[in-house]
Amino acid sequence: MALSPEKASELKHIIRQQLSKMDVHSRIREVLSETIREELEPQHKQLSEEDLMKALMRRGIIDDVIKELNFVPDMNDREMTSTPKPSSHFVDRHPAVLKKTNINPTRRYLYLQVLGGKAFLEHLQEPEALPGQICSTFTLCLYFRNQRFRSKPVPCACEPDFSDGFLLEVYKDTLGDGSKMVDATTMLSICDPVHIVLIKTDTSGEITLVASYFLEWRSVLSAENRITNVAVELLGVGTESKVSVGVLNIKLEMYPKLNKPLSQDIVNTQFTLEHQKTAEKERLFLVYAKQWWREYLQIRTSHNTRLVKIFAQGDCEDHANLLCSLLLGFGLDAFVCVGTKAKGVPHTWVMTCGIDGIITFWESLTGHRYIHNPVKLDDPPVVEQPKPLYPYRTIGCVFNHQKFFANCQPSDAVEVCVFDLHDESRWKPMSGEAIKSVCSPGATTVLPPFPPLCASTIDAAAASNDLELQLRILVMEHRKDLGLATVWDDQLSYLLSPALAAYELERTTNISSGNEEFQDAIRRAVPDGHTFKGFPIHFVYKNARRAFAACLRSPFCEEIVCCRGDQVRFAVRVRVFTYPESACAVWIMIACKYRCVL
Repeated sequence: MALSPEKASELKHIIRQQLSKMDVHSRIREVLSETIREELEPQHKQLSEEDLMKALMRRGIIDDVIKELNFVPDMNDREMTSTPKPSSHFVDRHPAVLKKTNINPTRRYLYLQVLGGKAFLEHLQEPEALPGQICSTFTLCLYFRNQRFRSKPVPCACEPDFSDGFLLEVYKDTLGDGSKMVDATTMLSICDPVHIVLIKTDTSGEITLVASYFLEWRSVLSAENRITNVAVELLGVGTESKVSVGVLNIKLEMYPKLNKPLSQDIVNTQFTLEHQKTAEKERLFLVYAKQWWREYLQIRTSHNTRLVKIFAQGDCEDHANLLCSLLLGFGLDAFVCVGTKAKGVPHTWVMTCGIDGIITFWESLTGHRYIHNPVKLDDPPVVEQPKPLYPYRTIGCVFNHQKFFANCQPSDAVEVCVFDLHDESRWKPMSGEAIKSVCSPGATTVLPPFPPLCASTIDAAAASNDLELQLRILVMEHRKDLGLATVWDDQLSYLLSPALAAYELERTTNISSGNEEFQDAIRRAVPDGHTFKGFPIHFVYKNARRAFAACLRSPFCEEIVCCRGDQVRFAVRVRVFTYPESACAVWIMIACKYRCVL
């Protein structure tokens, strides 16, 4: 493929830079001088270009140049241009395959190889999977500085056969410097770890989080041969956070290699300074938080019993934090609420403040939403007060990533609470600067910034058709066991599609539409004297057998599947709606029509 003049000029510039860095011209002059002294003077013959090339090859200079220029660029790849955008390339198995990747020789890369796993004792007795056999698998997911990677799935075993490589670009965040190759000193100041997540996919397609680990990669900067090997012990999650899951053997390399590695003392000093800086920020915030808490208690003695949690851990708390983060990401003014439910059980939920003053509560565990209509204590008794539909009883504080407010109203009952967060007589705020010192991105070295969402890899049409075919088979098998035949009505199945689309639209936007048109279409498709029954249900997984078992737990659905009568015709429709991170909403409707008989 012919190169454009701009590309050719840029490639020549890159080669000249590399040759200049290797000081090739001086080495060629030395070889030329030596060859003239050894070969030309005794015999007084003229040296040819071939003689000079042989001399350079004998001394290994040409081999060195080829090794240093060992890349095969894709000329249509925008990586060859000077752009501050990071690359996200996958490298498999061995460093030699770098020849096959599209890399920019003017950029710096960290090559992370996973050489295998061991001591995954939970799978010690698990038999080796036969070829073609469906088995549970492990998959590694990596995130580093806005770059995401995923390994090939491997069968779960005591020593899982991880053998994958990932090419991570190390780049500057500064505008205008993102396209320049970073040096060792700059890389030492990049404190973002490599986030490694291990997930397990069982035979039914269920995905579970096994372990999460933050890898400190900068030890490679002090390696003499630019290579370092580390054994990473993975710990479990939740209640098993102190239990070892297994060990990963990881190899780290820098490309291109550093001219001079940093001393180990310099690297250790940097780590120590970072930890001290983080600890100092946390200490100062703790001092401020204690003073803030003392001031809050002085407002009213009953505040001592309110649920004002500055530091908290738990299950519903994690769900509420995630939901609040998602709502904030979509531009809403969202807060996590800390309070109680019935019988004084501590609980957290989410609220959003509309620009019209409407307060909406979101239950993160169920997805239910409630509008908050406060009871007005000043109204006369004859005025009917709204009855709360939400399960929340008291509220102690609300917070998000930038703000924290403690409830200092006379009563902490949710039904009488006024959510005017700007009124400091009702809500005591915490200093925004104090929160920012420990909660802003980059304030600590413990957690990296949140990774970007990845587009779904699910083919919605193919997944819908596959699930529908499996459900048809399951319905037929179930009726066959009951001694019943099954006849399908494809046209009736087709008519169910708009209803499933409308259900998902209503679930996501709370907007109902298309119901009248669907009912009209069904009436036209069902002859006089016949009865139509349909059972819609929603799932978040694509396991047909599991979904069918859940459907049969409904008496109404079981009545449809086991229908007996005259001219019974069945219909099944599945719609899979895809979302980022390959999440999906699966709507299924099982229906039948039959002629009524006396």
